[in-house]
Amino acid sequence: METACATLRKGSSDLYVMIRLLGYVNPSDPSFVAAVLTITFNPLFWNVVARWEQKTRRLSKAFGSPYLACYALGGAILLLNLVRSHCFTQAMLSQPKMESLDNAGAYRVGLVLLGVGALFVLTSFSALGFTGTFLGDYFGILKEARVTTFPFSVLDNPMYWGSTANYLGWAIMHASPTGLLLTAIVAIVYVVAVLYEEPFTAEIYRQKAAKSHKRS
Repeated sequence: METACATLRKGSSDLYVMIRLLGYVNPSDPSFVAAVLTITFNPLFWNVVARWEQKTRRLSKAFGSPYLACYALGGAILLLNLVRSHCFTQAMLSQPKMESLDNAGAYRVGLVLLGVGALFVLTSFSALGFTGTFLGDYFGILKEARVTTFPFSVLDNPMYWGSTANYLGWAIMHASPTGLLLTAIVAIVYVVAVLYEEPFTAEIYRQKAAKSHKRS
């Protein structure tokens, strides 16, 4: 009974926070709509293109090399992420701030989150390299073994969660309820992307292991 009551109170608290945030947000604002569209489009784009490449090798053939094709896709993803970040910032700036977040303490919290997020993103890139970061395994550019060094030793999918922490920190630094809501959308989209990507990537490496076993 006590557990049920605690769960109910937590649910009511979460609902109150969400309603309060929505009170600051105009979802029909063009900049907000643009931010939502870029947040949802980017992972859809790179997953669709990468799976298409894995099945057809069309990009590798067009560029004459799987490495060049992967670099091209990586460049497109970086450009799309810059557009997403711009739209995210414009959406925040076009809508009201939350007074309770507009203070030095909250700003410092946001700065810390931004630093932690940047650490996870940069160390993930360092551990994976360019092709490992930008879906090289879909191009047949496979690593010999699963990466287990930091930050993968402390967190699954650190690139995604580092990016989410960046957006959360940025939103708090701007005292932006719109930014907080958009960060929640970023997190949800990444959760869906992980559920979509991980089984497929695992199957690629399972097939690699099976081929290696047959050769031996």
